[in-house]
Amino acid sequence: MTAQPAIPKRTVRTRRIGFAYPSGSLRRHYVQGDLVMSHVVAVLSGLFPEGEDFFIRAVRRYAGQVTDPELKAQVGGFIGQEVTHGREHRALNDRLREMGYPTRLVDRFTYYLMIRSDRLFPHRFQLAVTAALEHYTATIAECLLSSAEARRLLGENEVRSVLLWHALEESEHKTVAFDVYRSTGGTERLRINTMRLVNTLFVPIVIGLTTISLARDPAAYNPVRLIRSLAALRHSPFLTREMLDHVRAYNRRGFHPDDFDATELLERWKNELFGTNGTLTDHLR
Repeated sequence: MTAQPAIPKRTVRTRRIGFAYPSGSLRRHYVQGDLVMSHVVAVLSGLFPEGEDFFIRAVRRYAGQVTDPELKAQVGGFIGQEVTHGREHRALNDRLREMGYPTRLVDRFTYYLMIRSDRLFPHRFQLAVTAALEHYTATIAECLLSSAEARRLLGENEVRSVLLWHALEESEHKTVAFDVYRSTGGTERLRINTMRLVNTLFVPIVIGLTTISLARDPAAYNPVRLIRSLAALRHSPFLTREMLDHVRAYNRRGFHPDDFDATELLERWKNELFGTNGTLTDHLR
């Protein structure tokens, strides 16, 4: 058997944090007034709680097979971070539902999809799905952290704070599910084929749920506003060729998430958010 590369030293810590959404603190279209992006973000937030629970289950099943002490510690941090992400996105989803977004519908859809996956598919495949989707979330996260244009879309509100914190931690733990998969015997063939399947399903699911969400919003029936918002997607920092290449890199044999080194980016944002004068230091409990 080929020896597995050493697990890189990294700290994956669970932060005790909380966010609040006072009534009236968010505009209806809270992503800088953009119609479509407000619905896209609401759908992604709706997917997170049950998705995070699925990731935790997938990694936890193999945690007992992990022998590397560095990776064992990272698994503990990963689970703690994902539990906190689920909790905070549930709180955000409740607020978004009050504003008219169908986050409960998205949550129920995700619940049934994940529970059915638990029952129908082998545990190794579920771990491969987790590693693939973690690559998606880390790619989006690092785009948000590195692109001022992406951050400008969020304006200045508590949703921005949640997403920046979530992005930081997604990048911090981006290698954990991948390393658990690889170190416990996951093959390159299954890893790559699973990502091909995820690529086929994930984007259509997000588009379909966003369409349902938009259909419930009276503003979407203003053709000028809808067309302008859809046209703006062509210039989204989240849909650049660089972003697509980043996602596709996962299909390369021998790929590892650390091929995209985010060390400096993480240090910058840990200080920006949680340093002595960090913008989210007062959110820590």
